[in-house]
Amino acid sequence: MSKTPYAELLSMLSRHRGVVGSFVVSERDGLAVDSNVQIGVHAEAVAALAASLHRKARLACGAAGCGVVTFLRLDAEKGGICAAGRDDLVLVTISEARANIGLLRVEMMRAAKALT
Repeated sequence: MSKTPYAELLSMLSRHRGVVGSFVVSERDGLAVDSNVQIGVHAEAVAALAASLHRKARLACGAAGCGVVTFLRLDAEKGGICAAGRDDLVLVTISEARANIGLLRVEMMRAAKALT
């Protein structure tokens, strides 16, 4: 089994307590470039929707004059989705409510710099 360029990065993010999946997604078409998810996660749907959320947040911030979107967090009752993008790629994680979002954010911001 060959490793993809993002396998180590996604594995590192998925090892965080409460993280159930991590992806590198193309913002343009919503397709997962690579993923590391637990069984039962609807990877294709999450990838497409997270890419769309990131794209819309980027456009809204641009229109509002806020600058570049660096990190996006969607909170829900049982967890949430985080996204950090660079160029056309978006790094996405799905987490349970027990996840340490502060630590995850730091790791995602660092990892997003490695996206090419």
